[in-house]
Amino acid sequence: MNPEPIFWLAPSAGLVALAMAWHFHRQMLAGSEGTPRMREIAGHVREGAMAYLRQQYRVMAWVFAGLAGVFGVMAWGLGLQDGWMPVLFVAGGLFSALAGYCGMRTATAASARTAHAAASSLGAGLRMAFRSGAVLGLVVVGLGLLNISLWFWLLNALHPSGGGDAHNLVLVTTTALSFGMGASLQALFARVGGGIYTKAADVGADLVGKVEAGIPEDDPRNPAVIADNVGDNVGDVAGMGADLYESYCGSILAASALGAAAFLGDTALQMKAVAAPMLVAAAGILLSILGVLVVRTKEGATQQDLLASLGRGVNLSSVLIVVATLGLFHALGLPNAWGLWLAVVTGLGTGMVIGWATEYSTASAYRPTRAIAEQAKGGPATLLIAGLAVGMMSTAVPVVAVAAGVLLSFLFAAGFDLGNLSHGLYGVAIAAVGMLSTLGITLASDAYGPIADNAGGNAEMSGLGPEVRQRTDALDSLGNTTAATGKGFAIGSAALTALALLASYIEVIRVELVKTGVTVLELGHDQVPTSQATLRDFMQYYDVTLINPLVLAGAFLGSMVAFLFSGMTMLAVGRAAGRMVEEVRRQFREMPGILEGKTRPDYARCVAISTQGAQREMVLPSCMAVAVPVATGLLLGVAGVIGLLIGGLSTGFVLAVFLANAGGAWDNAKKFIEEGNHGGKGSPAHKAAVIGDTVGDPFKDTSGPSLNILIKLMSIVAIVAAAVTVRYSLF
Repeated sequence: MNPEPIFWLAPSAGLVALAMAWHFHRQMLAGSEGTPRMREIAGHVREGAMAYLRQQYRVMAWVFAGLAGVFGVMAWGLGLQDGWMPVLFVAGGLFSALAGYCGMRTATAASARTAHAAASSLGAGLRMAFRSGAVLGLVVVGLGLLNISLWFWLLNALHPSGGGDAHNLVLVTTTALSFGMGASLQALFARVGGGIYTKAADVGADLVGKVEAGIPEDDPRNPAVIADNVGDNVGDVAGMGADLYESYCGSILAASALGAAAFLGDTALQMKAVAAPMLVAAAGILLSILGVLVVRTKEGATQQDLLASLGRGVNLSSVLIVVATLGLFHALGLPNAWGLWLAVVTGLGTGMVIGWATEYSTASAYRPTRAIAEQAKGGPATLLIAGLAVGMMSTAVPVVAVAAGVLLSFLFAAGFDLGNLSHGLYGVAIAAVGMLSTLGITLASDAYGPIADNAGGNAEMSGLGPEVRQRTDALDSLGNTTAATGKGFAIGSAALTALALLASYIEVIRVELVKTGVTVLELGHDQVPTSQATLRDFMQYYDVTLINPLVLAGAFLGSMVAFLFSGMTMLAVGRAAGRMVEEVRRQFREMPGILEGKTRPDYARCVAISTQGAQREMVLPSCMAVAVPVATGLLLGVAGVIGLLIGGLSTGFVLAVFLANAGGAWDNAKKFIEEGNHGGKGSPAHKAAVIGDTVGDPFKDTSGPSLNILIKLMSIVAIVAAAVTVRYSLF
């Protein structure tokens, strides 16, 4: 059955997003990079960022080639996978990498232009930085939706029928989930590698430059300062872009697969349910562009004014998407359109609550972060204890928000019938799509942060006037708040997306059972055709209960993986940072003219150390994320895999919130002291806060954000490996 004409709104919106991204990119390039010194510094940062990306993509090419070969053998040799699976896997990784590359090129070109624009006015600086960040946001949603919609159209047109059109559509949507695995794997490498790179540089620059040598932040005498500026782009532009690209694609793909399963008996409704997530995303793209266009501010604006100007754009997009989705669901003629609409509203509301809770826990304007700064007067130990406590307590609101969001979206979509699992889980998936529907502007707000940060560094190293630095500091401070909120938003969307993917896993198991000849499920004294079995029937067939030792073992393994992965990534940062610290100390020791301003540091050496360390350290944690679901499936079967995914999701989500918020609170406590509180810069309290910030760096920029991807990647790997689990598991 062909998609309805309204379906073509999805690829059209993707093209519009890419066109607007190109327009904003051209606008940015038309601005001046300022003085020769500003251009020189921007060139160093751009060169270092591109060198890192080239090295990372080289490593990724080998990994993807190897896995594509394995998938090719499974699909075309052994017949364990659909023939399109290897192609979709490679395409997912390729376009995720392309989105990160486009964002990186724009961000590294925009920093000097933002600093130069800030020299004329605060409003000009905000406009330059925010619209440059919008390039990443629009490229991510444009490439994501365009790829998903066109791959769906192609698979729907070419895929052979498997038991009638209705079952064929289930097959098409579950096959399309392979696109998400490529995007997830690329995102994990980008997040882990980028996090290791940026924190190795940051720790080296802070500990040796600020604490030991006593020189200011972004001082050109610091050998690690260029690597530090490169790291802002590597971690918070390419890494965040790949992370949310993967969440965006994963939520749409999972919702489409669950829509095909929920309306299996009616092909026309099935097609509408599959198209609905894509159309919600399309409406979100168009409204995000409108939101980007209304963001502006006046000269002399306060921090609250700047935050309000960004909030105006985000809130406008959010309100309009609520109205648009209501009309969209009614136009499609979906049953319980009001319930599905309320699920979208629930998703948006959950995202907003998590954002507000994250801001409260990490912003220096609120009590938790100020309490940490107060504890800095007692030394590093009391500050670290306070930060850990704030991080732990900060998990309460996000966890309650996600739990309430899951329950409400399920009930709304299921018509308040807890037994209607298929429609309820479709509602949860639609809620995830709703949360991410305005990603075009929310990601723009997040990508704006590192651009403003680099602009401040450029202004400091170029020796621009104090009024320029004051404006870039205002933009940078706003960027810290948006970055912390963005991390909370990414974690919340990851939780809902992972839950939707878990439900999709059961649909893939159905397909694989039919392929292996299991056409009937034996449920005690009853027999149910596999093609007509409900999710509850599959839970009974595999005995997915809390007293099944296979489920319990899997849940413990999933919880363990979250902590093991976090520990591995933190140790990786420590090792890479240790090499950076030694290099900065060596340069200060062997070239004493650096601190006197007479000798230029060897910036390139520090960039090379971070690049090599990131590439070397990112492989093992990433490979573990792929290997564990496959091994669990072989040893513990389907029940064990479901336990693994539940344990990984629940523990990984809470741990990610804790790590991100503790690190963000330590960072902003240090900035609060630097504003002149508790003795200001150089005081004992400031030195203690720098140590806290250094400890928190891998928390908030490496391990915490990477957990978002881990919990989704494990779900998608389990989906891709479902055929192996069904055929070869021990249980």
